[in-house]
Amino acid sequence: MLRDLQEAYLARNKKLNKVEVMKNSKTPQEAYDMLEEYASKGFDSVPEEDKSYFLKCFGIYYRPATPEKFMLKLRIPGGAMNAEQAKVIGLCAKEFGQNYIDLTTRQQCEIRFLTIESLPIIIKRLDAVGVSAFQTGVDNIRGIVADPFDDMAYDNVLPSHKTLLKLQEKFLGSAEWISTLPRKFNTSITGNYSNRCNAYGNDCCFVLAQKDGIFGYNLYLGGRVGHIAKSADIFLRNEEEVLLAFSTITQLFKQYGFRDNRNKNRLQFLIEAVGMRAMSEAIREHSGVDFAHAGETLTTLDYSEPDHGKVALKDATFGVHAIVPSGIFSGSAMYKAGELAEEYGNGELRFDMEQSLYIMGVKDIDALLEENFFREYKNINTPYLNHLIACAGTAHCPFGVIENKNDAIEMAEYLSETVPLESARVRMYWSACVKGCGIHGVGDLGFEGCKAKVNGLNESGVNIYLGGRLSGESAEGYTIIKSAPLFYAKFYIESLMLEYARMKKPSETFEAFHIRVLRNYTPAYIGFMMMLQSYLRSKKIDVSIGFETKVTTGRNEEFELFELGRKLYYLLAKQEPYSAYERFTNTIKSEELCDIRSLVEGIDENIALMLESILHTDEKRRAVVFSEVSNYIMMYK
Repeated sequence: MLRDLQEAYLARNKKLNKVEVMKNSKTPQEAYDMLEEYASKGFDSVPEEDKSYFLKCFGIYYRPATPEKFMLKLRIPGGAMNAEQAKVIGLCAKEFGQNYIDLTTRQQCEIRFLTIESLPIIIKRLDAVGVSAFQTGVDNIRGIVADPFDDMAYDNVLPSHKTLLKLQEKFLGSAEWISTLPRKFNTSITGNYSNRCNAYGNDCCFVLAQKDGIFGYNLYLGGRVGHIAKSADIFLRNEEEVLLAFSTITQLFKQYGFRDNRNKNRLQFLIEAVGMRAMSEAIREHSGVDFAHAGETLTTLDYSEPDHGKVALKDATFGVHAIVPSGIFSGSAMYKAGELAEEYGNGELRFDMEQSLYIMGVKDIDALLEENFFREYKNINTPYLNHLIACAGTAHCPFGVIENKNDAIEMAEYLSETVPLESARVRMYWSACVKGCGIHGVGDLGFEGCKAKVNGLNESGVNIYLGGRLSGESAEGYTIIKSAPLFYAKFYIESLMLEYARMKKPSETFEAFHIRVLRNYTPAYIGFMMMLQSYLRSKKIDVSIGFETKVTTGRNEEFELFELGRKLYYLLAKQEPYSAYERFTNTIKSEELCDIRSLVEGIDENIALMLESILHTDEKRRAVVFSEVSNYIMMYK
């Protein structure tokens, strides 16, 4: 099967992309060795290729959005850090980085607004407490994510953090691995039943499994933004096999990965070219081990702890949650978190995948929560803020299309006021662009930054996704509204949350509500209903129309549209539009549609025109898809 990889490699790699050509011009280490000199000579002494690529190999990102300032992306293995590390990171951000820190979806943190002069000082301080920024950017094996509670949690079967550190030892700081991959390579490992680290969203995933009475890890491969990793049909019995499999996979990717089109160079594309079976056999062949076929995957539960504000640990202490909306943190807060971990906990902190943190080993929760820290970073917030994610956005990222972080917070706060919920879970994940750093695809509701037309002008907008999952083996969501102007998006989501509040069962999560109710409808119906309800509220049209649990339209968009029009007509006019029609063909029995304007005094003209289009007697003139009538209910037209 190695021959299949070789053939795919030769077919694709006829021409190197520009980055690969640049990578051949010098080693990253040469750029890193110049850091002291760049610091002494100033920003203008840094070559363009070092700013754009080579320094990123060591987590040093130049951001044009903040002229002459750099971001330092730190490697926090599995989100685990101690109080001393937290305090040093906090002091560095406070002294050199305008007191600003971002927490990320990969359980890491970023210090921003750094001058070139400050970088050598910061790096030395971080090195002294065991914090590295090496290989956290570009074509490297990035920070490995894991369950933040690992062996401390009651649902842990296989403690994995020590294995994670051994995986990291294989590449960290090694010239053999710095910038030698075709593209970035993300890894996850968890020995827990709950999926607290987006385990299936990585190139290489080791997840808890059982086979023949033995607990081990099933291997999943090829995950990235927009794609959930698939089973490689390999079961790894122990740490030795995990380390061997990881070494083999990274070697194969390094040797056979594509180096032509950077947009199609992730591991997933190599797997697509040869097939997962061939990839799995190549792993067995290259490693010299006939790994067992996959067992039963056990990491299938959702991440629920933020809803409770704490998690009970095996040693009779607690991990206490602190919500950091959109991951916007500060050096002062990081330092304080370290102090609180020392005073109330066991000196350990954990970052989670939702840009928040836990203080671990806490015995006196009530005393800890009295601290001012929890006035700003609440232990439990509203369901819209408990699981909120938002990536960097235009303020810090050159790819961002919308501001994002504050957009996410604004919507969450708006919904908290207009549709308060109890005993609910709603995961809203925001990405500022298609690159998807806010993992919008696996959110209950996902938002992807884009441009939207309002009165002929480009404004900030979002594509709205629905139905992403962390439970099971995870799932990507689907689009329900494209290019929604950002200002109006909150009204559309408000419609959906009003329906959730109206129809939810006690303690029903939004994911469960989506499975029970929303999956009975087409994506087009869901998006249209959200916009229709928003329009009706804006025009103060008091009519109750929404989703139902008993649906007879069979997810057929034409039937859905006609049935919706019929119901709305009846609710407004208090009579059916037609005396009879064929339910499964929408054929009218030789009858003219009565103009609803004659039945409802002062009816909104857009609604009248929309119903006329949906219910038209002439089938050839009748709308059959929602996009044909959506313009009638655009709030901004």
